[in-house]
Amino acid sequence: MAVTFDRTIDVKSTPADVWDRLLELDCIAGWVEIIADVEETTHLATYTAVLTDSVGPFRMSADLDIDVTEHAHPVLIKFTADGEDRHVGSRIWVDATLDLKADGSGSELRFHGEYEVTGRVATLGASMIRSKASALLDKFEAGARREFG
Repeated sequence: MAVTFDRTIDVKSTPADVWDRLLELDCIAGWVEIIADVEETTHLATYTAVLTDSVGPFRMSADLDIDVTEHAHPVLIKFTADGEDRHVGSRIWVDATLDLKADGSGSELRFHGEYEVTGRVATLGASMIRSKASALLDKFEAGARREFG
């Protein structure tokens, strides 16, 4: 079952400044420690990363394929991420949008979409996954606030 998320924050940086920084992959990966080894395959098109986390007794490590499905400089990035951990028999899928809107001298940054985790991890730890996903979004939001004011 897919779970939706929607976060909006106001920051002091302009959409163009936020956009430029978001394209620095190490910056974003640093906000969320369970994402590592982010690699750009094709600029603003395809990327790979590794998601590593523990869910109850399971240690999940999923190789993610990330596809940018739409972008409009400097206001919109849509992407999907899909990966599988064959060791624990689980799959993760994300469909997300990041919108930037000028707001006075700063920006409104909205991150929304849905995710789904399936397989053994999801069967045994659905509430824990929702809690961890919420914490992950909190860390993304905190990183954005630190970075963009």
